[in-house]
Amino acid sequence: MMFMIVENFPNGDAASVYRRFREKGRQCPDGLAFVESWVSADLTQCFQVMECNDVSLFQRWVAAWADLIDFKVIPVTHGRDVAKAMADMDAD
Repeated sequence: MMFMIVENFPNGDAASVYRRFREKGRQCPDGLAFVESWVSADLTQCFQVMECNDVSLFQRWVAAWADLIDFKVIPVTHGRDVAKAMADMDAD
């Protein structure tokens, strides 16, 4: 499954987040794969796409960062797949 992760940096403290990232890496448990990320221009949020088949892996990953980041984990699907499914529903 694919997930959109919305990370909010409390007090806009991106420096602490990137310091830990340089020191320890992303800290993803095996089975949780990073795909891509984008950071807001004001450095207060990061948006990541990640993949995994075991949602509980997010608990371990979030725990490693919870002192620096507030997380929202959203299951997502490619828009083209949703469009096809919706078209198939209209055909019924």
